[in-house]
Amino acid sequence: MSRPSARTAVHLMAKPTGAACNLACDYCFFLGKAQLYPGSSFRMSDEVLEAYVRQHLAQSGSEAVFLWQGGEPTLAGLDFYRRAVALQQRFRRPRQIVRNSLQTNGILLDDAWCAFLRRENFLVGISLDGPADRHDLYRRDKAGHGTFAKVLRAIERMAEHGVEFNILAAIHAGNEAWPLEVYRFLRDEAGARFLQFIPVVERTETGEVARRSVAPIAWGRFLIAIFDEWLRRDVGRVSVQIFEAALAAQLGAPSPVCAFAPTCGQALVLEHGGDVFMCDHFVDARHRLGNLLETPLADLAASGDLARFGQDKRDGLPAQCLACDVRFACQGECPKNRFVTSPQGGADLNYLCEGYRAFFRHVESPMRHLAAMLPATSAKIGVNAPCPCGSGRKFKRCHGAGRASLIA
Repeated sequence: MSRPSARTAVHLMAKPTGAACNLACDYCFFLGKAQLYPGSSFRMSDEVLEAYVRQHLAQSGSEAVFLWQGGEPTLAGLDFYRRAVALQQRFRRPRQIVRNSLQTNGILLDDAWCAFLRRENFLVGISLDGPADRHDLYRRDKAGHGTFAKVLRAIERMAEHGVEFNILAAIHAGNEAWPLEVYRFLRDEAGARFLQFIPVVERTETGEVARRSVAPIAWGRFLIAIFDEWLRRDVGRVSVQIFEAALAAQLGAPSPVCAFAPTCGQALVLEHGGDVFMCDHFVDARHRLGNLLETPLADLAASGDLARFGQDKRDGLPAQCLACDVRFACQGECPKNRFVTSPQGGADLNYLCEGYRAFFRHVESPMRHLAAMLPATSAKIGVNAPCPCGSGRKFKRCHGAGRASLIA
């Protein structure tokens, strides 16, 4: 996405309530960021909001996307988002399209919220880790109570109001061994048609991997099990973000997931007070770019420090990554997970390497077939076409048994 001045626009994740949240999820990596702003009310002021909207629209091209996250962004209140939408209409250029996305735990989503989200065409991401026993294991409120029932009710309300939503499921030690149980619940019971699976990787103060973290090989097996089910019956019906990333890699297209891009630095974070950071996982003094009340957002995005941060992801790959057969799809994943000492010395390996290597190898042949078929078939694969799994059999005799087509 480009802007008139020829600078490249970046994605900007806004946190209008900072790290404040009405839950106390055990694996939350962001709650601790509240220590950066002692004594803060954790509410974005009207001054910061107006500056953000005006500057983001100015540095965006024909389409501007506003990403609202947290903490818990609904704590800012409905009136905050009404003001945001009004400012977007005030400052947008003629024919400039504005889109909004809200990532939430869903606890506060009542009918008033859902009516607003539908009227203003917000895309909502809601966190749900699977069935009640899997979700409530780590996602509890401040009193220690599970949140599953409230989240499911929020999903039902959104469906009733026609709010477009996707589901983000964190994968950890508590659900890693039940991939199909988690996937089928999210698909069939929660009605998810757009899914993101996020691996939980935590480290203790001593640098050890926390027990809640997903195990590397378990992460790979989790994705593989779901991929095989998805390939058999859900391609074209359910969108899974990491599968889209694997297909994009085969097509040579930009990854829809920043973790699988060759470089970083295109996903900035705006804190509630106007501070801008290089990445959601690097909100600290070292990675602070500045404040948009003092320095224009476009100038912060053009920072040389940000460029170096982004290039370090590519330039810091260890020898094992450089020689890996699935590097084209993985790109060493997120730098935050690169902390395993390489037996060959040099740069650290990614903690999840074993899982990603297994997954991307498993899906390579099916995705290669999909990539080859898509252009020739206008995104529709017939029942008599060869199965994308590479078996050599017709799709209707293999993974497509019982389905009219692979891609709708």
